[in-house]
Amino acid sequence: MQLKVLAYLEDMLDSSKAIKSHTKGITSFVEFVGNRLVYRAVERELEIVAEALTKIRDENYDLEVRNKEKIIGLRNRIIHDYGNTNYEIIWGIVYLHIDNLILDIENEIKKIN
Repeated sequence: MQLKVLAYLEDMLDSSKAIKSHTKGITSFVEFVGNRLVYRAVERELEIVAEALTKIRDENYDLEVRNKEKIIGLRNRIIHDYGNTNYEIIWGIVYLHIDNLILDIENEIKKIN
């Protein structure tokens, strides 16, 4: 089980760091939504993070990641109700929460290793 969880955590970390890379230099919401390639890439990376969170939850692993249920809910909204995606929420994740998400994931990886 721990090897599976570790693989999911590494996927989450990779996608979270990719979000930071994709948005490097973007400093405003207007700039973010004005760049379709970037916001679509961020959406996809968030889908991967949330899917990995779901898989870890299915393994009954006690994961300490802030806002994990909200991230899973966002993924469901992006996939199943894409026309109503709130890009302000996604920008908030990028601008306010991605660093904490990376920190939480790195702490979880340390626990397993």
